[in-house]
Parts: sequence; C-alpha cells; structure tokens
Amino acid sequence: MTTSSFTSANLHAAADFLSSPALIRLITEIDDNGPIPPRKLASTLPDLSTHHLRRIKDVARVHDLVCSAPGAGLELTTSGVELADFYDAIARWARHHAYPTRVSDFTSRIRHTLSLVESLPAPGPAGGSTRRSGVELADAEVGWAPSGPRALLLQWLDAHPQIAALLEPDPEYGRAA
Repeated sequence: MTTSSFTSANLHAAADFLSSPALIRLITEIDDNGPIPPRKLASTLPDLSTHHLRRIKDVARVHDLVCSAPGAGLELTTSGVELADFYDAIARWARHHAYPTRVSDFTSRIRHTLSLVESLPAPGPAGGSTRRSGVELADAEVGWAPSGPRALLLQWLDAHPQIAALLEPDPEYGRAA
C-alpha cells in the first residue's frame, strides 16, 4: 500500500491503533530504557492491568514492533524503533505548535495529534483545504507539509506495510481486524 492508496478508513484505523496509550508507553519505555526484563513488564508499567499488559504485548508482537530475546526480555524490533522515532517526531511537532495545550504530557500530545490527523478529510487532488472548525492550525502545518503529522503518519505507514495490512478495515464490521 502506498501513500496515494490510503483511504480515510485506513488512516483512522492506523491513527486509532498508534494512539493507544498502552502502546505509546510500551514503545517509548523500551526506547528510553532498553529491553524490559522477563516478568518485569507489570512493575515497569504498574498502572496498567495484567489484561492490558498482556494484550498490548501480544498486539505489539503481532505487528512486529517488539520481540522477546532469550534472556534479554522484551525489546523493540526495527519497526518498533522506527515507531519510537515517529512518536518523538509527532510529539516535537505538537510541542512546537503547543498542541493540544502549551503544557501536555508526551502521550497526550501524540494521542491528540493523531486524533487531529484522523479527523482531517482525505487529501484532494489539488491539496484542497484541510481547515475544520475548531482547528486553528495552518493547512500546510496540519496535513501536507513534509514535517506535518499526516505526512509523518503516511511516511511511517508506507515504510511498514505489514502494519497497514493488519489494519485493513474489516468489511463485515467496518473496523480494523
């Protein structure tokens, strides 16, 4: 799947998946502090339930974002490292634009920015306006600028087609599989 073939449904599914607070925290925790030792995930992210931890670890494995190395614990794959870089870039953009507010935590900046991206209309053939009521960011900054959130999301998804394929909307249910 290439940038030009992403639909609004694809972007919504990807933004929804990538904005999971547990996923953001898992990826950034490993990126910032190295592999999580075996049986230490619960103590590393103590505010998440055992169910949430097990689910996010399984989902991250299925999407090839983390792997378990014998004796080393849970670590990032190449895709996981690149997702951590994507999160950092999105957070930098949000911080630069004081989005959603001047003072926000890392996870909130990513979640709000990705929700902004998924709420934008699909780009038109001439790069039509993306302005929506309540969104006071310049069109170029929001969607089509080379360093804008939508461009970053599309670039990341282009580089990780296995994730985009897993997020294809299920025609029977209208949501990602």
